[in-house]
Amino acid sequence: MAKTPAANRLESLWNDAKAASMSEADKLLYRSNLLGSDKRVTNYGGGNTSAKVMEQDPLSGELTEVLWVKGSGGDIGSMKMEGFSTLYMDKLRALKGKYRGVEFEDEMVGYLPHCTFNLNPRAASIDTPLHAYVPRKHVDHVHSDAIIAIAASVNSRDLTKEIFGNEIGWLPWRKPGYELGLWLEKLATENPQMRGAILESHGLFTWADDAKDCYQTTLEIINKAAAWLETKTAGKPAFGGVRKPTLPPEERRAIAARLMPVIRGLISKDRHKVGHFDDQPAVLEFVGSQMLETLAPLGTSCPDHFLRTKIRPLVVDFDPSKPDLAATIASLPKAAEDYRADYAAYYDRCKHDNSPALRDPNAVVWLVPGVGMITFALDKATARISGEFYVNAINVMRGASGVSTYQGLPEQEAFDIEYWLLEEAKLQRMPKPKSLAGRVALVTGGAGGIGSATAERMLKEGACVILADIDGKAAEDVAAGMAKVFGPDVVRSVAMNVTIESDVIAAYANAAAEYGGIDILVSNAGIASSAPIEDTTLALWNRNMDILSTGYFLVSREAFKLLRAQGIGGSVVFVASKNGLAASPNASAYCTAKAAEIHLARCLALEGAEAGIRVNVVNPDAVLRGSKIWSGEWLDQRASTYKTDKEGLEEMYRQRSMLKRSVLPEDIAEGIYFLASDLSAKSTGNILNIDAGNVQAFTR
Repeated sequence: MAKTPAANRLESLWNDAKAASMSEADKLLYRSNLLGSDKRVTNYGGGNTSAKVMEQDPLSGELTEVLWVKGSGGDIGSMKMEGFSTLYMDKLRALKGKYRGVEFEDEMVGYLPHCTFNLNPRAASIDTPLHAYVPRKHVDHVHSDAIIAIAASVNSRDLTKEIFGNEIGWLPWRKPGYELGLWLEKLATENPQMRGAILESHGLFTWADDAKDCYQTTLEIINKAAAWLETKTAGKPAFGGVRKPTLPPEERRAIAARLMPVIRGLISKDRHKVGHFDDQPAVLEFVGSQMLETLAPLGTSCPDHFLRTKIRPLVVDFDPSKPDLAATIASLPKAAEDYRADYAAYYDRCKHDNSPALRDPNAVVWLVPGVGMITFALDKATARISGEFYVNAINVMRGASGVSTYQGLPEQEAFDIEYWLLEEAKLQRMPKPKSLAGRVALVTGGAGGIGSATAERMLKEGACVILADIDGKAAEDVAAGMAKVFGPDVVRSVAMNVTIESDVIAAYANAAAEYGGIDILVSNAGIASSAPIEDTTLALWNRNMDILSTGYFLVSREAFKLLRAQGIGGSVVFVASKNGLAASPNASAYCTAKAAEIHLARCLALEGAEAGIRVNVVNPDAVLRGSKIWSGEWLDQRASTYKTDKEGLEEMYRQRSMLKRSVLPEDIAEGIYFLASDLSAKSTGNILNIDAGNVQAFTR
């Protein structure tokens, strides 16, 4: 739903006292972070800011004018000083003499490094000329939804004039680059009264000779556009009104959990993707509207939008008024294939002789009427951000269609941005993906020593991890700590008792809705008990069997269902025990349950092989540090069995081993990572002992 007018207003966050002691460069960073902190101003990673500052030349010692401008990549809301490029203004002005015309403008990017001030390694952005040549000290460029709604209207020039008079100029669409920088310079120079300009289908530039004035001008212009839009659209139903009903929240999430693994499998044949589900009001308003089928195919306008979302979304065939989820799931393979074919045809229509090769032709944005929006990317953060960008596009389409007629970028212009050689060069500079990039792991017993060490090992390799534990608060705390290190996108927690079928089913549904599915199950939840057979009660026997046998069955069964729905294989790793192979005194219930666990893994390896689902076992021994099972009676019982005390037990185990070494949670995590990753892609049905050597546990 549209926000109330009061909620749409941007308020100045500038603090004069805080800014008083800042240098001009410091003020630029301060201004940038303030602007980027509000997504109503600009999207993540979008826009750029600059300041022309007098600096001491490191060679001559004389003052020289330097352009500080956001470098290539980065986000103005979170960037630091090292995110800015610094360039000599006199050299930037001298570049005009090297310019050979529009058809050669891309070569100007190659000259920018020659303008670098103070050996700054930050690469300069393609937008540098748009900041350098505006004859003002401070320039902001942002992608406010309210502004782009004006910029993406078919009569955007007239609307700009109506709203802003002569204080804001207008330029027709042109992709960012040197020529556009010269256009903007000419507009600002010939119209000194102007405080900025709207770029058709793109965004807003504002300028001033004072940092605070520039910041406040940006807010003022955005607020003015938002207020005008609100006045013009007041009382009008957004997107022509409602066409399809919105389902209740729990039903929406349940449907997403069913759809996402299927979609994920269809689009992850070459590289694994991670999903994100969004059912915020703006999304639901759009996917249930009268104009969905006419607006969605038009695609997005702002280049920042479609570079993240592709030029258009895929609308899923689903009717929330007569839901038939089975039919919808059955329709997904053809929908995905049709989208790929359409995208390939778009590429063939628009490609140039020197265009980069066709990229991934799968849809990024999937719109489901009555349910919400699903986005997929190579990692969770990108999937989430892609969704945020499409929400920006929705807001733009709402505004433009409410006051005019919305227009996306012409297909050829969109292609020339998407397959721009400069964009391709940026993609080629991306670091090589980590070994578990795009993978999702569910770790049971995730709050314990082995579970948390395993989660950390997988997070380091680029996986997303769900920590499942019977102690939900402990899992939540461990996940929160990991989120501080690896980021909040990549780790989740869930309370799950592996012996309760409904808990297990709900945990997998949660994994599907959060990430689109799973690729790795680490079945690690466990207990340990010690008692002579005469003292082993039926309750104690059943408790071991319930957790270590039945629990492993339940989590494996649901994992297999999800992995088969995806159809892209997977890896299951059981954390068993040396005791599953080698008997120990006074532990019959525990040893028997662990043996059952190992044999279950063998059975599952047979069943899963044809679907590419590998099942292997890690057998630890005597992992005392950080393990929950060693914090209670089990430790006392084993110490008693071996006639030692708590302090001597670890030393006893170390000396008992062939290698005389302690086994730590990190050692087990390394073995689990090996079996879960492609390092062991040709291994299934295997047992990996990590016990510092125990002859009784030799498998052969």
